Amino acid sequence: MSGKTPSPARRAAQAVDALRHGWPLSFIDGPVLLPIETAIARGAGSAHLLISAARAATLKLANQRDAAVPHAPVLIRGAEPFDMSAAVPIADPALDLGNPFKGPFRADPLEWRETALAAMELARIAGILPAFMVDPQYAGEAHSLHASDLEAYTEARALRIVTRAKLPVTASEDAEIVAFRSVSDTREHVALIIGDQCGDTQPLVRVHSECLTGDILGSLKCDCGPQLDSALGAMAEHSQKTGGWGALLYLRQEGRGIGLINKLRAYRLQDDGFDTVDANQRLGLPDEARDFPVAARMLELLGAREIRLMTNNPAKVTALETAGITVSERVQHQLPDNPYNARYLATKRDRSGHLLK
Repeated sequence: MSGKTPSPARRAAQAVDALRHGWPLSFIDGPVLLPIETAIARGAGSAHLLISAARAATLKLANQRDAAVPHAPVLIRGAEPFDMSAAVPIADPALDLGNPFKGPFRADPLEWRETALAAMELARIAGILPAFMVDPQYAGEAHSLHASDLEAYTEARALRIVTRAKLPVTASEDAEIVAFRSVSDTREHVALIIGDQCGDTQPLVRVHSECLTGDILGSLKCDCGPQLDSALGAMAEHSQKTGGWGALLYLRQEGRGIGLINKLRAYRLQDDGFDTVDANQRLGLPDEARDFPVAARMLELLGAREIRLMTNNPAKVTALETAGITVSERVQHQLPDNPYNARYLATKRDRSGHLLK
């Protein structure tokens, strides 16, 4: 209805769209924040930037070197106000070497931490670098919202099944695809069901997050494509031998939740010697940002509240169980490495807690 005040969830959804378009956000009782990466106001300037602790450590701020949360927000001030030419290299670690920083910099007290945390998370959802000009000049008209709108947005992302259809696939001709949609999230997740859902009460499940480079292009830098194929094959075999069924949940959360562009930025940093965890942190992003409650909701809608889960990641088991799904068995799901992904798999084992068996 025209003139009606938007709901908190809608304001947050509109804020994500604003960030993608490079428009500033105006937080009620807080600052105006302009996303540095996408800003259309290229003539904007500011005395302060909001960046992550990991990026602050790159700037040699001593009080941030031991930051326990590398993607926590930090407010920095330079010797001179920041224009876009100075702000962009600070936001993007890929530009560090070609654009020497014009310091010195210092970290100032952050009196609006909840607002800053909300802004950083909105940037992650939007798939852009979490770096902002604070109360910039010449930023243009801003989108208004409350920091608390983010919580309402998260709670409002209730999925529903919108359609389903038979989809014979290479692994099994007896397959069905089920599409899910949320009113406040543009991502559309799907589940591929193999076998008869009436066959048993504990389906074999694989929760698989989208990986364009691995699933579609055959990248050797990860094991996503082979994991996807192997999971479908295991479900088909399970269905044939037991009469049961399997479900591949394909979640649209590229790069462990940081988005395709940021994942490729992390790849570039890996080319420079950083492992996958350090690369994400250098971008100011978490190394794990996937939304597993979405997977739990998909399983509930499919009538699968107790499952056998194909994974080597104990954290995935914990996340699903916390969201109300019973994992009766963790089924090993590991494939051989290759010269291009050996370090990546070792990092998942040594730094992210993945199991070998």
